[in-house]
Amino acid sequence: MFATGLGVPEGPVLMPDGSWLVVEMAPDRGCVTRVGSDGQIQEVLAQTGRPNGLAVDAEANIWIAESKEPALLRLSPDGTVETYLTECDGDPFLFPNDLAFGPDGALFMTDSGILFEEFAPGGSVRPDWRDVPVDGRVYRIDVGDNSITQIDEGIRFTNGVAIGVDGMLYSNETLTGMVFRYSLDGERVGAREPFGNVLAPTDDEDIRGPDGMKFAENGDLYVTVVGQGDVTVLDTAGEVRRRIPTEGGFPTNVAFGPPGSQKIYVTEDEIGTMEVFDVGIDGALLYDGTPREQ
Repeated sequence: MFATGLGVPEGPVLMPDGSWLVVEMAPDRGCVTRVGSDGQIQEVLAQTGRPNGLAVDAEANIWIAESKEPALLRLSPDGTVETYLTECDGDPFLFPNDLAFGPDGALFMTDSGILFEEFAPGGSVRPDWRDVPVDGRVYRIDVGDNSITQIDEGIRFTNGVAIGVDGMLYSNETLTGMVFRYSLDGERVGAREPFGNVLAPTDDEDIRGPDGMKFAENGDLYVTVVGQGDVTVLDTAGEVRRRIPTEGGFPTNVAFGPPGSQKIYVTEDEIGTMEVFDVGIDGALLYDGTPREQ
């Protein structure tokens, strides 16, 4: 166990000084929090409502997928919170969820496709979650000029997003267990392709499905599976390589530790922690909004 006492944590991001950023989605918290390299909570950087995914750019701006008053926010190094975008072509965001910068500098954002209070009234997932109308989206955002493009829709609760070592964009679908991928060629994004599924066989009728995910340097994809209580690892062919059980049953996101540590850090909602695991490999490169040659 690395850190405890967190209120429904998500979105772990390792900072250059070895500290961590996480969000705390609990109603009495609703904040972006810094956790020290020793696992102790250091400070609340901003309270925004119900922040979800995080990404940090090369200028130390913290980008926040805010799901209470749906928006993409930017938290500047001086502590100023700016509402950056709230819609795409007049279509308002519903549930901004996760963020990842791509190799060309664009920011990719998932929107789960239903308002949080409609999906989980009072904080509890509705019993008809399998059948609830959901229209999950994936967006590409040019943070230099505020332009936004919808690149996919009709996903059954879009959740995690990541860039693979193969240069492709990956997203997932919580209500079916699927992970998808898309080719990237500058501003052009290819059609959705099935990649793999993280659900284990079970008779459990409670909600289960993929949440946040990150790539290892060898191309394996580490996917937190809420309700299943594990990090499922998919190999480069999309097949399940291993499952890493978590102490809590609702792991929400994962990040690799400092280079050379060969560890993953996992935020977990049920008991409000960050768990750490030795996995024998380091994480793949994360982009920071600076365009890179392919």
